[in-house]
Amino acid sequence: MTAARHPDPDPSAAGRESPRRLFVYNGGFLTQGRIRRILSLAGWDVSLGAPGPEDWVGVWGKSPTAPRGEAVAEKRDAPILRVEDSFLRSLGPGRDGEPPLGLNLDTRGVHFDSSTPSDLEHLLATHPLDDTALLDRARAAIERLQAAHLSKYYAFDPDDPVPDAPYVLVIDQTRGDASITFDGASEATFREMLVFAQTEHPGTRVVIKSHPETLSGHRPGHFGPADATGTIDFLDRPVSPWRLFEGATAVYAVSSQLGFEAIFAGHKPRIFGQPFYAGWGLTQDEYPVARRERHLSKAQLFAAAMILYPTWYDPCRDRLCELETVIDIAGAEARAWREDRHGYVALGMKPWKRRHLQAFFGRPSGLTHARSLATAQRRADRTGARLMHWASTAPADLPQGTIRIEDGFLRSRGLGADLVPPVSLVADDLGIYYDPTRESRLERLIAASVDLHKSELRRAERLIRSLTDLGLSKYNLGQPGQPGLPDGHRILVPGQVEDDASIRLGCDEVAGNLDLLRRVRAENPDAVLIYKPHPDVEAGLRPGKLTTEAALSHADIIASRTDPAALIDAADEVWTMTSLLGFEALLRGKPVTTLGAPFYAGWGLTRDLCKIPARRQARPSLPGLVHATLIGYPRYLDPVSGRPCPVELAAERLARGDLPATGSMHRLLARLQGSFAGLAPLWRRRRVR
Repeated sequence: MTAARHPDPDPSAAGRESPRRLFVYNGGFLTQGRIRRILSLAGWDVSLGAPGPEDWVGVWGKSPTAPRGEAVAEKRDAPILRVEDSFLRSLGPGRDGEPPLGLNLDTRGVHFDSSTPSDLEHLLATHPLDDTALLDRARAAIERLQAAHLSKYYAFDPDDPVPDAPYVLVIDQTRGDASITFDGASEATFREMLVFAQTEHPGTRVVIKSHPETLSGHRPGHFGPADATGTIDFLDRPVSPWRLFEGATAVYAVSSQLGFEAIFAGHKPRIFGQPFYAGWGLTQDEYPVARRERHLSKAQLFAAAMILYPTWYDPCRDRLCELETVIDIAGAEARAWREDRHGYVALGMKPWKRRHLQAFFGRPSGLTHARSLATAQRRADRTGARLMHWASTAPADLPQGTIRIEDGFLRSRGLGADLVPPVSLVADDLGIYYDPTRESRLERLIAASVDLHKSELRRAERLIRSLTDLGLSKYNLGQPGQPGLPDGHRILVPGQVEDDASIRLGCDEVAGNLDLLRRVRAENPDAVLIYKPHPDVEAGLRPGKLTTEAALSHADIIASRTDPAALIDAADEVWTMTSLLGFEALLRGKPVTTLGAPFYAGWGLTRDLCKIPARRQARPSLPGLVHATLIGYPRYLDPVSGRPCPVELAAERLARGDLPATGSMHRLLARLQGSFAGLAPLWRRRRVR
């Protein structure tokens, strides 16, 4: 049933002063806040009652409630807006309570109903899809989805095993789904598909992939364990579709979105329904749609379906956004879920830090605290949780695989020693980045960065520009700009906390601030030496303070309480033991000489005057080093929404100061809340009914 009046071809808010009223007859539009918010931002005012002459009727796709709205639309001569989930949706299905990251808002039909062309089909059939920038975006997004192992639902671990190759992949769907009914398919179609897969690949094992909603127990599929006979395997656990595609010799689907994704994994899937992605020369169609005659490239199909068609939403900034932002957010959510899904038992965590650790690592399976290693190990063995310890206080005999936690490299606006909470933490299951005596997870990421996709390297390049343009560093103390500096060849010499683990473990001949200044002066007798004390030392919170007389016996100027980014910009080079300012100088194109073995030394990007671990043989680019250090290694938490977030959002918050207040009362509260954070599982148990 369709409305008599042809829809406005541009129903969005663009160019209009007020939202357009959308009358709905499905309770989900009213009770699901995320859906209402996306519609509102897209220019729709969700309403109840009867539509007037300029109003629209909103229905959810072809759901059981859709006929109510269709009947009203026909009676009132009102156009219909059909709403559906986007193709990159959420961690789990909507029936698990997960809100969507975007919606498909269609004025012509719905993408899975082949009886009527939808807005998506109209785009695929008529849009030029020849803009170079658009197609480059599509190719980059495909690379990023594959690299991050993102699918419509992404609550799976890419490291979980998939069946041994080779096999034929048959994709199941849930019974009674509208995308099957309105695609001209039926239960018999799935049986037909399975027969074709066996007949066309005699002797090859067939793997049937179950649907996520079936795995969650919400709706049955067309196949089950009873079908696993002979050469047929039934895969009833969540795995990465991209890993599955790698081992498949052929892919069979009715109308599943996995058929769409298989195209970008290099397959030409055999399709037994009439989904939106069939009929454009990229699939083998058993039941072709006659009106679809155009041949498209993979990038063109993706650009229309994933960039031009959906309405994407950024839940951290609470605004509409582009696909690339959604990939950033989904990637951060997926990583947090995959790493945290077994839960943690923590040791050595100061009470004030516990609240922030709960926020970073406490979902979905919880984080508890133990007082002894023996207690922690028993609890971990019983629950399957992983051990976690604060890195700087970790004993040498921790069990292998224990997660070591430390502050990230873009930390906060303020000092950790002042109890200012971090926006980033690192979690290392091998070692820790500042300890060169053993391999760390960061070292592996840096070495592997030589094989990164171009799209990920371009992301790192954009991040470098953003950080340097915004003048961001680790603590972002909001200090004044650089003081008047003498003319000449300027060398910035950052002081450090002298009992810092990176110095104890990564330095030999030079292991103190005075020794550092003495060595730099000896090597550069005519240079202008700018000594920058460490902010923790300046604040009197950590050891390493030099008297003015001692510092000026080698340095030309002491740059106290000065913006480090401005000092780096003013310097011609940086000499350091292991300071992070050396890494920040690399971002700004400055030559860096190291007298210790920081994580960024030994890769061919610095001049190193200290012994460097022999295992650092890779030669990454600067974007590769930055991707490993600021994207791949740390975890970020949005201080506003409390959600896992990408580095780009964390940088934006730090630059704009969009952070919770951290006065004296806040610090007292942090201590108190941290003291009780370990009891969170008890609170959860008491709330269960």
